Amino acid sequence: MNTALIPERLVLSRKLLGLNKAEAARLLNLSKMGYGRYESGERCPSVQTIEYIAQKFGTTTGYLTGKTDTPDAQVLTIKRETEPDLFELANAFRMGDSSFQKRILKYYQELQALLQSGSAPKEQ
Repeated sequence: MNTALIPERLVLSRKLLGLNKAEAARLLNLSKMGYGRYESGERCPSVQTIEYIAQKFGTTTGYLTGKTDTPDAQVLTIKRETEPDLFELANAFRMGDSSFQKRILKYYQELQALLQSGSAPKEQ
């Protein structure tokens, strides 16, 4: 079983988030030099570190290790203590009935359309 990180995929995942190396290192609680060694292929992180990177970068360990070519995350972790509003929304969605879920999804789709058209209301 191959669990070696593919550095090019790590770089691409970071760039898709719009992060530079220093920002990525901070996000992962790593030194800039340590993170840079992962990107250059000088060091290979542990399986646990690859899982942590995948979670923080919104991708999968399979993508980072070459088992799949799909970078989209299959699981998201939302912590109440770090993202209380998002946690509350996700929990309400999970606990709501199908009617409530459909209304939330419809609102989200309408908001996405407004954002794409450039006519969304400004944040307060």
